[in-house]
Amino acid sequence: MSTGSPQAAQDADPGFDTADPRAVRRAIREGRFTGFTNLVARNYVQGNLIAVPADHADAFEDYARANPEALPLLGRGEPGRRDIPAIAADLDIARDTGGYMVFRDGELVETPRDASPFWRDDLVPFVIGCSFSFEALLQRHGVRLRHLEEGDVSAMYETDRDTVAAGPFGGKLIVSMRALTPADAIRATLISARHPGFHGAPVSLGLPEDLGIADLERSYGGHGMKRVLPGELPVFWACGATGQNAVRAARLPLAITHYKAHMVVTDLPLPEDYA
Repeated sequence: MSTGSPQAAQDADPGFDTADPRAVRRAIREGRFTGFTNLVARNYVQGNLIAVPADHADAFEDYARANPEALPLLGRGEPGRRDIPAIAADLDIARDTGGYMVFRDGELVETPRDASPFWRDDLVPFVIGCSFSFEALLQRHGVRLRHLEEGDVSAMYETDRDTVAAGPFGGKLIVSMRALTPADAIRATLISARHPGFHGAPVSLGLPEDLGIADLERSYGGHGMKRVLPGELPVFWACGATGQNAVRAARLPLAITHYKAHMVVTDLPLPEDYA
């Protein structure tokens, strides 16, 4: 699968409007944009994709509702349908994310750009709130996000904290980390706490050991900005990758999720809380 960098969003094809979620989805669907989605459609909500067979869908929704910090539900589709009209008018969720992970019996078997060949009539898609949305809100309030300046994404880590299990779904909490100055960490906590739909307030500030994280260099998936400079604190938020972890542990016969940093771009506008 061909993927791009966050910087690619800034240098995207000038033939489409990178601020318009519909234009972004069309460009992804047509293969004209293959980069990470964290710097496009920044005034609109983005989400994690998790699609599971219909006979496991209610249990997954129960799992999400039992763990709302990590898995705030933005939308649920119908079996076999590739649209969720409540969050986007023209969404084809099997083609518009631009990067997918296909799991069989808990094992990753494919990372296609287009998930259409793998879609089944019994798959139910869920869209979960994403930290890309609150990053845009943090920047509106002047919080410096060094990983964006460096053309990177936030690192993720598996913690030692158990989630609340439901049906076959369970496992450890996954968190995302941003390196912030103490002043920005306070500001970011106050801002994100107002937005539970995008993971809410941090679960830990400055203490990776509190989450059982022994080495920041060993991130979940091996990617993201892991360096914390002098004068910065590692700040950790619950992460939607928790759901991906739970789906893998459940060893479902088939599950499809987004590929790292390639999110579902919705038509839902971000809150206008500039104060």
